[in-house]
Amino acid sequence: MAGGSGASGRKLKLTTRPLQLRPRHSGWPPPMVGARRRSALGPREGEERVVGGQKVRLPLSRLPASAPHASTPAPNPHRPLACAAAGRPRRRRPSTSRPRPSASVTMSALSSCSSAAGTATTLVAYGRSPQDQELLAFAAGSVALGEGESAGEFAVALSYEGAGFDAGAYMGALRARLFGRWMLWSPRIGSTQDLIAQNFAKLPVGVVCVADVQFKGRGRSKNVWESPPGCLMFSFTSRMQDARKLPLMQYVVCLSMTEAIKELCRAKGLPELDVRIKWPNDLYLKGLKVGGILCTSSYEPKVYNICTGIGLNVDNEKPTTCLNAALQEANVISPRLKREDILAYFFNKFENLFEIFSNQGFQALEEQYYNSWLHSGQRVVVQDAHEGQSVDSVVTIQGLTPTGYLYAIGEDGKSYELHPDGNSFDFFTGLVRRKIEA
Repeated sequence: MAGGSGASGRKLKLTTRPLQLRPRHSGWPPPMVGARRRSALGPREGEERVVGGQKVRLPLSRLPASAPHASTPAPNPHRPLACAAAGRPRRRRPSTSRPRPSASVTMSALSSCSSAAGTATTLVAYGRSPQDQELLAFAAGSVALGEGESAGEFAVALSYEGAGFDAGAYMGALRARLFGRWMLWSPRIGSTQDLIAQNFAKLPVGVVCVADVQFKGRGRSKNVWESPPGCLMFSFTSRMQDARKLPLMQYVVCLSMTEAIKELCRAKGLPELDVRIKWPNDLYLKGLKVGGILCTSSYEPKVYNICTGIGLNVDNEKPTTCLNAALQEANVISPRLKREDILAYFFNKFENLFEIFSNQGFQALEEQYYNSWLHSGQRVVVQDAHEGQSVDSVVTIQGLTPTGYLYAIGEDGKSYELHPDGNSFDFFTGLVRRKIEA
């Protein structure tokens, strides 16, 4: 009783403080065909889960205004419920306007001939466990494909009849604890790299996006990357705190892929494919390009967000050659490599090498890297500017400098760091050198 007296006759002074109501669960994502029904509360936006030994925060993102089958309206997570000042909580009246979604979203089980699959980009969420799958489906409901008026429609599903990628086989071969345990697969998408780069904060770190076909694939310097069926195309996310290591990340990825292919061939009893690294980010087999790597990054306080995209010719012999064509040449009756196995073996290897790289630096991987690249002892022509004229000279590549450029020795016995000129499609055309001071 505020202001009343107790048995001792002393007056009691009670104070009040504002209370804050916890918003009701939005019911998102909605029930899906073939999916396990989540618990009464389910994951909340901003909630932290421990997955793979690391904390994963569900994205604070605006949910679609009209989530199909949702049991209750989705609250705006950026505006918590208000509270009364006199200690008596008061509910905020429902807003008459809701945030517009960045893209039109539907969620269901799809088939390759369904209407949703035909009119929108399809994203199928997979996880190493049912909980992983539900978490990713929840997060994927808020992603954007494109920006502003160019944002496209997409459908999120937990299954896809007639899928060209066997997610079960992939998850069965995956041993990595973090990388690759969440997967978004699409039969056709503009760019896997664009999807994860534009939605980095909305997806768990380590997520991978895989596509059967890309129609806006890109490589270094915005070059167009041809993405025919049969090519393994995927992008994934990671994080790093040391800016000095960023330029070397692409080398770790290249090494992981070459080692993964070798290990997979040995595990399957196949002839070993001698895939080599062409500096800085290409994969070659028998003198022909079969793959490429693209790493981009953005900075937020104390951490760099890294998006890595990889394209690898597995079954497509055009425009150059592919892994299975090389296997058939070595042994006509040789079994074929599968994209699912290559992807799983890549993440198994990458997680191990990335941990070594993060803790010990690239020098711990250098010897292994040099065993897989094409350039030790290679003599190349570099261009020097002398009295306004371009003069060619020959240097011999020895390895990499600490900053990730090529380290070479000139005919004069001096040490040089080689840089691309920035204009040539081939990095080894138009190299320029900078003298390394002793």
